[in-house]
Amino acid sequence: MFVEYKRRMQAKSAALLLSIETRLDRLMMAWLLVAGLASALRIATSQLQAPLNAAGLFPYLLLIVAPFASMVLALRWFADGDRLPRPKLRLARAGQWRPVSASAARAHPLYGAGGLMVSLLVGMLINVPVRAAEYLAAMPALSGQVPAWLSTLHMVMTLDVVLLSSLYTIAFVAALRRVPMFPRLLAAIWMIDLVMQLSIAKVTVAVGGLPVDVAAALQGLLEGNVKKVLISIALWLPYLLLSTRVNVTYRSRIPA
Repeated sequence: MFVEYKRRMQAKSAALLLSIETRLDRLMMAWLLVAGLASALRIATSQLQAPLNAAGLFPYLLLIVAPFASMVLALRWFADGDRLPRPKLRLARAGQWRPVSASAARAHPLYGAGGLMVSLLVGMLINVPVRAAEYLAAMPALSGQVPAWLSTLHMVMTLDVVLLSSLYTIAFVAALRRVPMFPRLLAAIWMIDLVMQLSIAKVTVAVGGLPVDVAAALQGLLEGNVKKVLISIALWLPYLLLSTRVNVTYRSRIPA
């Protein structure tokens, strides 16, 4: 019974992986459409003090275009995928492993981004619209004269959503294309994510003048982001270190 269940789950993950790989262009077009409509709705519902100019539109253009452009660039950067150079310095030391050739790794039955890796792929991809939705819900469109704290908060929050959405998109493509650097790339992005949340808090406090209710909402948002990153690390770091699939696919080594 367990073997049959495992076989069904493997078949489902393989089907989902194939669907993702063959429909990337549709996913990218869907992102442009949905993100564009959501941004337009946010602008329309914002209480603008003056007509929205190019500077006011720019954050929304970045929000829409940055993940799309990052995926296009990553697909070009990682076109060779697992044929890209492997890191010379091994950072993942947990477990007992034996190195094998790249061709032997490709012939291994667990080679590829299937299995549980599909859940990680989907999680990184979903992270992009989730971050965008949080940003649109929290940040109104700005025009005319606005308080310094609001202008600063808007700037750092825009930087956060654009930077992290782009980085997670790049990590997604790296995992999908079996790039050897993927595990340490994702670990670096996790660290950047945590640093960004702490930096936003420090910058907004330094500016001063933040209303109490806004400060409380911002604290809740940043703490939520930190918790999500820490949960991701707790869930996925052991997998990235100890999974046979990950080690075969991204490190060309098998259990000793």
